[in-house]
Amino acid sequence: MDDDLRRDALLAWYADTGRDLPWRRTRDPYAVLVSEIMLQQTQVSRVVPRFEAWLERWPTAAALAAAPGADVLAEWSGLGYNNRALRLQAAARVVAEHGWPGDEAGLRTLPGVGDYTAAAVAAFAYGQVAAAVDTNQVRVLDRWDGAGGRTPKAVRERAIDLVPEDAPDAWNHALMDLGATVCTARIARCDACPVAEWCMSAGYVDPVAERALRGASGPGVAGGAAGSRPQRFEDTQRYVRGRIVAALVERGPIDRAVLVEVLPDDIAGERVAAALTSLAHDGLVDLGPEGLLSLPA
Repeated sequence: MDDDLRRDALLAWYADTGRDLPWRRTRDPYAVLVSEIMLQQTQVSRVVPRFEAWLERWPTAAALAAAPGADVLAEWSGLGYNNRALRLQAAARVVAEHGWPGDEAGLRTLPGVGDYTAAAVAAFAYGQVAAAVDTNQVRVLDRWDGAGGRTPKAVRERAIDLVPEDAPDAWNHALMDLGATVCTARIARCDACPVAEWCMSAGYVDPVAERALRGASGPGVAGGAAGSRPQRFEDTQRYVRGRIVAALVERGPIDRAVLVEVLPDDIAGERVAAALTSLAHDGLVDLGPEGLLSLPA
């Protein structure tokens, strides 16, 4: 069967070439959860040192649960999407009080834990048959089967069907590594793929991706239609929010007027006001009396 051959080939490839990452050396569900939350929207190379520093400071869910929110945000600063830190702490508080859920369904009840993260912790920490279906897995499986546009439910069913009972952690890691390093979004390096022999899309290169790699322009190429420019990160509200949190981490409680003065010159006052409103709504900043701003207690 092709699926059996794929499993054997991919697992052998992963055993030889799999990325050595610190969260892959543990079965601790807390460490796995920290890594998965950090890896959302953040590159692996940036996460590794921050993950190790985080576990050194708060080695258990109970330790994180007891930490002041301001300290948690300060430690997270620079990783982006700071509300992830508060959701992680909220999950740690539930675990500290009630213990770890025993399966994927229970993990989904933790604050900030969705389908993917629950499956990842179930597979990597508990060794349970679960499919951590991220964009890499979807892309790899669609190319393998020569199928696209499947519903999320259909993709998940296909992914779960492939998970070997004796190695769910290695299998999920292997699929992730294949999608991240070989079967990438822009181009499939079929010559380096351990399962190309059984892949319906082997040898196929998306023409838009090929033009993008050559530096060609035109409708559909990454970056938008011809003549358009992608929005600069500095022009986004996420940039302003990040600068505000970084200023509070560095200086502590600060007057609103002083905050505007210490922020980069390209951030206008109205952008600061809008960002503070959204940060306060998300629980990332406390708007104190007389314009005093601080990280949450």
